[in-house]
Order: sequence, then C-alpha cells, then structure tokens
Amino acid sequence: MATPAAAAAAAVTLAGKGAVLTPAAVYALSVGLAGPVIDASALQRLSNRAPSPQETPGSLRDLDLATHESRAAAAVLLNKLLLTANDSSSALVTVATANALAGSLELAAALPLATRDEAAVAAASAPVAVAFAALIDCCATPLARVADAVAALSCEAARGDATAFDVPASGDGLSDKDEADVGADIKMLLLGSKLVGNGGGASAAMFAKVPAVNGALRESVRALHKKVRVELNAPVKLGKRDASGTGEGKEEALMVLATQLARSLNAMCKQSVARARFCAGSVAEAELREKLAGGVNVDDLKGMLDKVMVDSDAVSVLRGVYNYLLKFRDFLAWEAAVAMAVIEMDSSIEKPQAAGKNEAGSSAEKAQAGGEKVKGDRKSKKKTLGKGTSAVLALLREHATDGKTIPCVNSALIADWGIELSLLFDPKCPKLEFLVEKIKEIVESNEVGRLPKIPKGTRDFGREQMAIRERAFSIITSVFKMHGGVALDTPVFELRETLMGKYGEDSKLVYDLADQGGELCSLRYDLTVPFARYVAMNNISAIKRYQIAKVYRRDNPSKGRYREFYQCDFDIAGVYEPMEPDFEVVKVLTELLDKLDIGVYEIKLNHRKLLDGMLEICGVPAEKFRTVCSSIDKLDKLTFEEVKKELVEEKGVSNETAENIGSLVKTRGPPLEVLLELRKEGSKFMENEGSVVALNELEILFKALEKANALDRISFDLSLARGLDYYTGVIYEAVFKGVTQVGSIAAGGRYDKLVGMFSNKQVPAVGVSLGIERVFAIMEQQEKEKNQVIRATETEVLVSILGKDLILAAELVNELWSAGIKAEFKLTTRVQNHIKYATQTGIPWMVLVGESELRDGKVKLKDITANQEEEVPRKDFVEVLKQRLSNP
Repeated sequence: MATPAAAAAAAVTLAGKGAVLTPAAVYALSVGLAGPVIDASALQRLSNRAPSPQETPGSLRDLDLATHESRAAAAVLLNKLLLTANDSSSALVTVATANALAGSLELAAALPLATRDEAAVAAASAPVAVAFAALIDCCATPLARVADAVAALSCEAARGDATAFDVPASGDGLSDKDEADVGADIKMLLLGSKLVGNGGGASAAMFAKVPAVNGALRESVRALHKKVRVELNAPVKLGKRDASGTGEGKEEALMVLATQLARSLNAMCKQSVARARFCAGSVAEAELREKLAGGVNVDDLKGMLDKVMVDSDAVSVLRGVYNYLLKFRDFLAWEAAVAMAVIEMDSSIEKPQAAGKNEAGSSAEKAQAGGEKVKGDRKSKKKTLGKGTSAVLALLREHATDGKTIPCVNSALIADWGIELSLLFDPKCPKLEFLVEKIKEIVESNEVGRLPKIPKGTRDFGREQMAIRERAFSIITSVFKMHGGVALDTPVFELRETLMGKYGEDSKLVYDLADQGGELCSLRYDLTVPFARYVAMNNISAIKRYQIAKVYRRDNPSKGRYREFYQCDFDIAGVYEPMEPDFEVVKVLTELLDKLDIGVYEIKLNHRKLLDGMLEICGVPAEKFRTVCSSIDKLDKLTFEEVKKELVEEKGVSNETAENIGSLVKTRGPPLEVLLELRKEGSKFMENEGSVVALNELEILFKALEKANALDRISFDLSLARGLDYYTGVIYEAVFKGVTQVGSIAAGGRYDKLVGMFSNKQVPAVGVSLGIERVFAIMEQQEKEKNQVIRATETEVLVSILGKDLILAAELVNELWSAGIKAEFKLTTRVQNHIKYATQTGIPWMVLVGESELRDGKVKLKDITANQEEEVPRKDFVEVLKQRLSNP
C-alpha cells in the first residue's frame, strides 16, 4: 500500500514517463508532506505563449475550499493539463499556468486559465471532485484492512464466537468473495487464540455481521479506487468534446460511488460502536464500564448520512463522505482502545511483549498491569491471544503508550489511547503503512488455517463424483462409437479470429488470453467452431466425429452454470440426402439420454428457416432476424412480456410486430400434429418460400424418427430459437423434466455455412452437444436418493494382512493382479479396520491372512455382502475367487 508518508520521502513527479499519480500522492501534496515536480520532458511540450485569460469553468467558480482541498484540486488539475499536453501535440497548455500551479499548489493561482484548451481540460476533468475522491480513497483503503484487525481484537476482548467468521467460499457464484475473504482474514488473525470459542449466544450474534459489513466496505472502497485511478491518470481528449465534456458525468459517477461508500461506513460505524459497548460490558468496575459504553455517540450519524444523500452538489457530497470517513476513523480508534483496555485489565490473559523489551521488563509490566506477583508468572496458566491479534495489539500499544509502561487503566487513559490511535490511522502517520503491511503479512502467511480456493464458476470432482463421471463418459462414448463416430481433439485455445463473429451476442462470453508473442488467442467457447476450423483446414469432405472436452465461458456462475465445463459433441459433416444426418444426430441424442437413465426429458425442435419465415411474416426486417432470435431464445427463462419489452425498447421492433411474434411462438406440441396445423389451408407459412422448405424437411425428419421409435420425446416448438449465429436448419434442445432444476441439458442443430467461413469450400454439417455437467447434477442427485455407497474404485478383492508383512502382501496381491483381478492390499493388526475399509469402499471380497492361516497354509475368504467366511488352501485361493466373482 502506497501511503502519503511514503510519498513524502521524495517529491511527487508529474507526467513523467511511466509515472502514475496515486491517491496517496494527492493526499501527500494536499497536506504538505510533498511538493510537485514537473517532469522535464513534459515541461518541454508546454507553450511559452502569453496568457489569454479565459472564462473560468462553472465547476471551479465560487468554491469555498480549505487549504488542503485546494492543494489537492490544484495537483489534479496540473496533472491533467500535463497529461493532455503529452497526449496531444495540438493541446495548448502554457508554461505559465503549469508553473503557477506547481509553485503554489493553489487552485486560485492558475485562474483565470490562460488558453481555451486549458479551460476545456479543467471543465472536462472535474478536478475538485476527483481530488476529494482521491482523498477519500487514500484514507479509506488502509482503514478497510485495519477494521478487520480491530474487529478481531474486539473478538478476543469479548471472548467472542469465532465461528461467526466461518464463511464458505464456492466457485459457483453463490457466495460473496469479499465476505468470505474478510472471514478468512479474521480467522488467520485469531489463529492460535485461547480466548475465542464457539459457544454461540450473544457473542455469536455480535460478530456474525462482521464478514458481510466489512466485506461491503471492501467492495465499496475497491469500486471507488478503480474509478479514481482512471480519473487521475487519463488525459482529456480535446478533439472529442460532447455533453460529457463538462465533467458532470464524472462528478455524478464519483458521487454514486462515494454515497455507496457512505452507506458502508454508516453500517461500519454502528457495528464498531456496538462491539465497543459489548466489550465494555465485561469490565467489573461499574463507573468505568458506563464511561466506556458511552464513550462515543452515534446519534449524529444519521444526520450526517442524510445530508450526504440529499446534497446535489458534487463537492458537498464528496466533502460530506470525507468527513463521514474521519468520523468512522475516530469510532474505529475508540473500539480499538476499549478492546486494548479490556485485555490489559484481564489478568488471565498473557500480554504480548513489546518490541525491544526484555523478559524481565515484560514480566514487571505484567505484574503491574495484572496485580500479580512476578514470581508466580511462570506457574500461572494464562490464556494467549491469537498470533495475529497479539502482533496487532503490540503495535497499537507501542503507539498509544509511546512504549512506556502502562499505569492503572482508567477512562482518561483510554480516551488518550483513542486519540492516539485515531492519529495512527491517519495516512499522514508513517506507522500506518507498517501496521497495514503487518496485517497483510499475517493474513497472507497461510499458516495451516487458511484454505485455498478455486475460481468462481469452477468445481472440483471428488472420487465419488469422478466414479459417476467416468460411468457417464463410458456410456456416451459407447453410443457415439455405435454410430460410427471417430474421436477428435482440438487445442483448448484458438486464434481469436477463429472464434469471433460466430456466436452472436454471446461473443462477449469468450475468454480472451493475454498476448503471448504476437498471437491473439481465446479459450474455446464450444467444440463446434474448432471442429469446423479443423474440417476446413484439412480439406475434409465428410466425417462423423465425436469429442469430449472442456470449454470455457465468461458467464455469471449460478446453480448448474459454470465457467469451465465439459461438452460431449457428436457431429456429421458432408453432403447427404435431405435429413439423413439430422435424423441420426437426433436419434443419437435420444439414445444418450435413455442410456444415461436420467429420467423424463423432452427435446424441443424447430427449424431456423421456419423461424426466419415466421419473423418475415410478422414484419421483422431481415437485418434484425439474428438479434430478434437472440431475444426469443430467452423465452425459457423470461416471460413473453419481458421479452417483448426487450424487443421493443432495445431491439427497435414495433409493438405490433412484437405482439405478432408472441402469438406465433406459443405454437408447440406433438410434431406431426403441429406440422399439420402449420400446413393447413390459409396458413401464412405456406406462402413463405423458406417456411415451405423447412416444413418439407421436417416432415421427412419426423417420419424417420417415428419409425425409429424416437418421436415420442420430441416437441415441435416455434419458440425455440438458439441464439448462435451459425445455425441454418433444424435446431433442437433437450430439457430435463424431473425434480432437479438444471435447465437445458443438450442442444444442437444444422450449420451448413460454418465450415465455409474458414475456406472457400462449403461443407454442410449437423451436430449435437450434451451439457454433461448438468447431467452429472441429475445423476448425483439420483445416487443420493438411492442412499447407496457410490463406489469410487472397481476393486474386487481386498488382501488383508493381519500384521505388517509387506512381503507376504506383495506375493498374494501380485497373484491376483496377474490373474486380472482388481485388488488392493492393507496392513494392520486390527480385523475391524480391514472390514471397515472394505465396507466403506464397497469391496465385495476379502482375503484375510493371520498367524493361524499362515501356520495352516490357508487363507480366509470373506464375502462382505453375505457376511460369510470360508477357508481355502493357499495355493487355490485365486481360482476360487475367480469362480466366486464370475458367479456372484
């Protein structure tokens, strides 16, 4: 973390090559810890022309700024003028203006501005609002870290319930990352504490809100910091002036982010005061307890927040948020002072030793603070703080007491501590950076307690889940091979140009990779486009292929929706009789879902040409077909009224046209019945050339599926659109109809022009993609409902040696392996351990060998399922087991 104290070590260079103006540098300049220096190369780009005074921009007029506020605004404006002059050779910024601002760091010193360009930069950059935002950012960023440490210290003082910080993190988007990170950080600070527990009750309720509230603060601070960083360092584009050139848009954006931060600070203040009062409740002396509980007043908080929310002037709002932040700093310092006092007065707690003190001095201090004799310290069993909180407490004590011995704790002393700690939490204090870095060092040390995480939208598969996955893949592969499919594999990333322009509005979900040596690459979004690229690149005229591999989408994770997942694709490319490959691909899909035995499903089917004909009939212009299809494709998730609103307000479709679309997309039902309905006399579809072609093709397809006993799972549905741009003919989507809500589980269609996008040769193709992750979710739920052990291995026999004789185990298990029997071995003297392992892992047979079996030249076979045992000669046990396994 860069702090003003660090920035003060040298002058702040503006507009130098690679130089970045940070919020900490703005703060340092504002309070006089550092002065500005204009980079020599930047100075050379400025004009020496005589000033031509301009009208002062409205945002800089009639400002009542304090000295530090004016200095901050001057620094921001100076940097913006220099950056703009560097960015554009035509930008007219004078040496006189730059020197006036750098010399005095007073905004008024540069007014009126010397050129029209300078005035334009000042108007567009909103320097006063940006300056306030930078000051807020500089003060808030370290406090977000310190607040976690103080909450941990209060938890120690209150002997709180640490389970409040057990916030699980998941990769499916169903958990808040900041909330989980706060919980994990505080747990690291408390690691090793003998004070905190898991007793629940009042302490659990008191600290339960910390992860959520502190996490919200982190999020607000991060959002503001991101915006401030851009506004401080982006030059003004003078050649592109529009309404936003007034800077009002920037001011409004900063106001939104600042008020969001103010709400977070309001919650933080209330929680901080509540924790301080809760800690004070453990103080034995009534008068002191009462003074500590009433040490700060939260009554004026609401008034401050209300004023921030009702002000419309950007400077007033941002100044109000800044003042609110200073109030929070005082509250946080008071909470820390109270927690320190409670810990100091508790003689049962072992106090951390301050840096540089010897053990004798430390013991004397303990004796004085705790009223105990030094002599008894070694024998007393004192409770220790967490390793992290102990280090934080030592730093706070060192600053608050200036390293002196703590006298008798009283209300006046605690009040002094509060003042000193508030000064410590000010960015001007050089010790603040050390404190924040120490906190980061503790929480990032990962000492056994902090578990790693996986990215959002990803998941791990354990052994039981992998057993289900392998079974599913085996079934899927066998169906693909039964239809003559050959396996292919393609790179997990493709050239970006290969993927772009193939997915319509979903192109924004493609993961782009950083430039690695001149080639712009992206992770594959699906397996279809890479397959089409492969066919074109290898000049293939016909192929029937399958591929099972991972794909990646930058989607919002939710239940059943991941950013990394497997697809199982089956495609047929080449010229065939009408509907020949389409029939086989749909038949493959029904066989897959039947053999996976997931339960009831439905395959919705439509034709892209029929869909285009419907849009044409409804009056949609041809250039809007694809974007309208993208909206229609959302009908499985949204109501038609919501889709209609999108069509009218975002896609520019007339209300009448949208209503016509709504009346037709409701058509669905048994394929042959709907087909008959659409072809009846007077049907507008029969007057549309593309629709007639589609209906004729669908008649062939439906009759073929009927003969193959696959039509009963098909629903002819005119609302099915499939948003991908490359579909040209039949399209379909499989939906699970059972209890587990997973949405679409497979989809596909005909894409006759995709291969031609990569070569001059058109190779028609049709395919289907099974969303295996959602199928896994269904299969996992089915296994849970069966309440049976999911076997992660195929082990048939467990060789159980009742002892530690590895040589004997190796001899016996090798005979089983050589005979093709799947076997494991285990060495332990306890029979129950062997049986427990076999039962838990579902191994059906055991070979038990103990001292008596060795002596008699026999082994004992145990049938786990039947709970029966028999002894067989050592030399025959393999053959006996082969017979038992072949006749279960």
